[in-house]
Amino acid sequence: MPEVNDHLVLICGESAGGKSASLRNLKKPEGVLYLNCEAGKHLPFPSKFKEVRVTDPKIIPTYFEQIEKQEQFHNVIIDSTTFMMDMFESMHVIGATNTMNAWGNYAQFFKNLMQDSVVNSTKNVIMLAHIETILNEETMISEHKVPVKGQLAKNGIEAFFSTVIYARKVSLKQLEGYENDLLNITPEEEAMGMKYVFQTRLTKETINDRIRSNMGMWSINETYIDNDAQLIMDRLHQYYD
Repeated sequence: MPEVNDHLVLICGESAGGKSASLRNLKKPEGVLYLNCEAGKHLPFPSKFKEVRVTDPKIIPTYFEQIEKQEQFHNVIIDSTTFMMDMFESMHVIGATNTMNAWGNYAQFFKNLMQDSVVNSTKNVIMLAHIETILNEETMISEHKVPVKGQLAKNGIEAFFSTVIYARKVSLKQLEGYENDLLNITPEEEAMGMKYVFQTRLTKETINDRIRSNMGMWSINETYIDNDAQLIMDRLHQYYD
């Protein structure tokens, strides 16, 4: 088994920021296992994914075990990590007899998922997450991060990922100077004056965000690219393989 899963990405963004829509171009969609943790919310495009509605987060490691033996599956998606942890809290923390132990189990569930199921998987793993805006009272600067509770909140779940991408809706003016082969402006986007993008690198305006990737994975011109998850997976395979 591998010691690390290099083909792993956390895609973060605000609600309606283009996270789920970014999955639309994944290759061989019949081989995508889509674990829906958002109360059965529909994907925003027609899908041929193998869709599973998750009703208890504790079952998710079992799905990783099952598809490891099935060569037809190549991608596992958790949508979203935020709702997965909210569900765990609702089902296994709130109302627990021993709340302290329950919060410990909350943190340990995520750690085990990442350090066992995900790290030992030979599949591509794409995890989506919502972000919240928090004002740092010391610096008086707004920061964005994935909301979690308990021990996980100290370092954040982003610490478990080498690649963290933000899905954003930005003006075309903001994209000036970032032209690259992975950024394509459609006539519809020209008419609206905005575009849904992935942000792959920090900028001076977003220095306090938790975007990250290994050195040299993205050029400065590729700070913004189309919000297409397949582009991310292609680059991960190119970089690591």
